[in-house]
Amino acid sequence: MNDRHGSAFRDEAHELLVELEISLLALEEEPDDAESIGRVFRAMHTIKGSGAMFGFDEIAAFTHEVETVFDLVRKGEMAVTKELINLTLAARDRIKAMLDGDGGAEDPGAERANAIIASLRALLPGDDRKAPAAAADPASPRPGPTPEARDGDATFIYRIRFRPPPDVFLRGTDPVGLLDELRRMGECTVVAETDAVPSLDELNPELCYVYWDLLLSTAQKIEAIRDVFIFVEDDSTLTIDIVDAGESSPGDYKKMGEILVERGDLSPEALDAVLGRQKRIGEMLVEAGVTTESKVKSAHLEQQRVKEQREKRQAAESAASIRVPAERLDTLVNLVGELVTVQARFSQTAGTRKDAELSAIAEEVERLTWELRDNAMNIRMLPIGTTFSKFKRLLRDLSAELGKDVELTTEGAETELDKTVIEKLNDPLVHLIRNCIDHGIEMPDVRESLGKPRRGTVHLSAVHSGANVLLRIRDDGAGLDKEAIRAKAVERGMIAPGVELSDKELFGLVLLPGFSTATKVTNVSGRGVGMDVVKRAIEALRGTIEFDSRRGAGTTITVRLPLTLAIIDGLLVNIGEGYFVIPLSAVEECVELTREDAARFHGRDIANVRGRLIPYIRLREQFVVSGDPPSIEQIVITEVDGDRVGLVVDRVIGELQTVIKSLGRVYRDVSGISGSTILGDGTVALILDVPNLVKEAERQEYSLVR
Repeated sequence: MNDRHGSAFRDEAHELLVELEISLLALEEEPDDAESIGRVFRAMHTIKGSGAMFGFDEIAAFTHEVETVFDLVRKGEMAVTKELINLTLAARDRIKAMLDGDGGAEDPGAERANAIIASLRALLPGDDRKAPAAAADPASPRPGPTPEARDGDATFIYRIRFRPPPDVFLRGTDPVGLLDELRRMGECTVVAETDAVPSLDELNPELCYVYWDLLLSTAQKIEAIRDVFIFVEDDSTLTIDIVDAGESSPGDYKKMGEILVERGDLSPEALDAVLGRQKRIGEMLVEAGVTTESKVKSAHLEQQRVKEQREKRQAAESAASIRVPAERLDTLVNLVGELVTVQARFSQTAGTRKDAELSAIAEEVERLTWELRDNAMNIRMLPIGTTFSKFKRLLRDLSAELGKDVELTTEGAETELDKTVIEKLNDPLVHLIRNCIDHGIEMPDVRESLGKPRRGTVHLSAVHSGANVLLRIRDDGAGLDKEAIRAKAVERGMIAPGVELSDKELFGLVLLPGFSTATKVTNVSGRGVGMDVVKRAIEALRGTIEFDSRRGAGTTITVRLPLTLAIIDGLLVNIGEGYFVIPLSAVEECVELTREDAARFHGRDIANVRGRLIPYIRLREQFVVSGDPPSIEQIVITEVDGDRVGLVVDRVIGELQTVIKSLGRVYRDVSGISGSTILGDGTVALILDVPNLVKEAERQEYSLVR
């Protein structure tokens, strides 16, 4: 099997499994929803057919069992029950495991697969229980679409022309297998067209010169027929037309010339040339006096307009999207990052030359580089809704395990984030939602006694906020117990008795390692492991997390994340001989700090900015930079967790686009530094992690006070 096609099948199948899970959860809420039933059936039908085509026989055979059950559901011969949904979700997980593994005979999950099949067969009514067994026999033909698996009672006639690429054999695809699959759908007439076969001295036996015209009578919809060609359609010439929709149509069928033109075997010009020897219908009608020339012209224009519009629509649909491996996008972004660095160097060099033409070219290169950067970043942006859909399954399974009734609502699923951020966001969000359900949402009886609905709600939302995305997880459960948190913190020596903390500081304690107020440990949570991992994961994404809670009313967790991790806008500053970059999204303003200003506060690191006292951190002291500071320093005022904090530097150089480079393992744990970047002249600048820098300064000051 061609690895490229196998990889393409796995990619498609994973997407179909996501669609299958979403459809099953929707079907659970509305068991009679025919659209959801159809989506479930089509997803499994496509996985089965494509799996069989590309040699994933185990997956095809297993999926066939589930598809058989849902075929009865689709026909109205079986009802959708919770047990059926549970088994189908388990089957979905099993198919995913087979896709991710080798799915071979020694697969440790094979026993589980047999149990799922046995349970599904037990749900079949009457004699239908015997039907899937035959398909499960390895000696039986590969499962594929069957005439019984129909979408309705009407029989359609499809005209199909399939011209595979000449190298179809070299790609590992057998066209005859595709034709056989169509034959299994219904009555099928196949005509091999050989007009493209060259003479023997020019014939290459490894190439395919034949193409086929087929007439297929079936009740299957056109999507099912197109699914047969799903992995060869992009490289083939494929046309599928419904020539008879199963309706009673009085009169004769199309004329020979129309059919030949529709098939593309005769040009309209040639047909017109032949027909031109006869009078056209319009001319005859006008001559007969039954209509006017202008009305004939109007009807002709209508024909032309509809035809043009359909052609445009088809061209737009075919060019709407393409599938590109994620690795290529990563390579593209890396190359753009290198280009940004070179462009910065070019602009810097051009700035030192007094050459107007060179400066103009540098400005043009800068403009194009920025546009390229923005477009490359946008290509990697994905809607976060794909992640949201996974949590519906998580919430469903957890609710059942804990005996709670919880509903997940979402908002802003279309909000886009860098694909790398989305990939790394899954685990932290899983931890947060698990805690919401386990610790936040009360048992149904308790909620009822408190005057709340028996069903709890977890609301997940996403919204853009400047260069960031705000994710909020809100539940209507019990809320955080401030007194319990305070008591536990004092007990563990995290805070001194009697210390006054704001709500924000108090709630922030739950993110510390090992902190938990749970009175019992469950399979879900309660060991104090997880929230500190969440915090580290969010901070690794250069994000922040904060809690807001009201006892008895629920808790809201807000996660602030940057849109992208690869390239950021930064503020370049200088301290001694070193250069540092502060993320521009954290910067509010810059002010001067003279020695006289500093002396007014008698050694305390506080500045008076338009009447407001703002604490600052001297980065020269923080990073132990040698040498004397200038007489006038600069304070870069940043916003961290809603508070304004200044960073004192020698000089502010200006804004720049920063390509983030990871630090080596030796420097990975250095607090206050999140990465590095290369400046235009080749100098390395360190990127500051402002939140951690502030926390480290607070920790040092707190240790001095103690």
